[in-house]
Amino acid sequence: MKFYRSLDGLTLPGSIFDRLGRHFLSTVFGKQVLLFFQAVVSLFSENRDFKTDFRNILRQVFFTGVEVFPVLFIVATLIGTVTIVEALTVMPKVGFSDSFGSLMVIVLVRELGPILTAFLVAGRSGSALTTMLGTMSINSEVDALSTMGVNPIRYLVMPALFGGILAMWIMNIMFSVSGIGAGFLATKALIAVAGSSINVHISWHYLSTAILHALTFTDFVMTMLKPFVFAIIIFVNACYQGLNIRRDIRQVPKATSRSVIYSFLFVIVSDVLLSSFYIFDYLNQVAKFI
Repeated sequence: MKFYRSLDGLTLPGSIFDRLGRHFLSTVFGKQVLLFFQAVVSLFSENRDFKTDFRNILRQVFFTGVEVFPVLFIVATLIGTVTIVEALTVMPKVGFSDSFGSLMVIVLVRELGPILTAFLVAGRSGSALTTMLGTMSINSEVDALSTMGVNPIRYLVMPALFGGILAMWIMNIMFSVSGIGAGFLATKALIAVAGSSINVHISWHYLSTAILHALTFTDFVMTMLKPFVFAIIIFVNACYQGLNIRRDIRQVPKATSRSVIYSFLFVIVSDVLLSSFYIFDYLNQVAKFI
């Protein structure tokens, strides 16, 4: 007997939905989406221990965000310094001196901040997570957890996912703050060392006022949304690559490289899709100059 479902007055056979669902879940993307929902649902499963979960999430936040902060700070400072110097030297020559704040917001807050933060996390935390889970899978430690009655998704994937999201939010904010603040101090030091050879003059009042005037509600939304999406992509992909490794120790470095490469690719694609929401704002700003 056939089963039918109604969709907006249109009657379709249920087998079509079943086939589409099975085909979607058979793909790598579908399996990763399923892993994400399993991790979220596992947080509300029975026999939960929020104290242990909170401790595991904090460990992931410390590993992902705190330990990588020195590298993040150096990268943000260098990017902020280069952006400030280039903007102050090039933009006045082409008549765009009034758009200094907008350029700083676009480069550090909207685009390079989230992207570079995601790349650092994917290259360090994502690869380490894939290596750890892949080694555990090969040594049958994941199967041992299931045998002992411990849900591997809740014990391994869920803390990595939620801890990674919190760490990405913190790191993205720190990147913007470090890029602007430390970049300003580095620029002032560069001006003091170079002297008159660099015709650049900037004050903190001018920099902060220009950036605050250029910030919009969209920037605050994207500051929260982009790290959230990037963290889900990186950590779900890293966990999937590690848990689905074949029982061969030689597959661990291959799974780790796939995790990093796919994370880079998916992050860039998602950034393009998210940036399309304010592409009209970009066009309006360009129209003012033209």
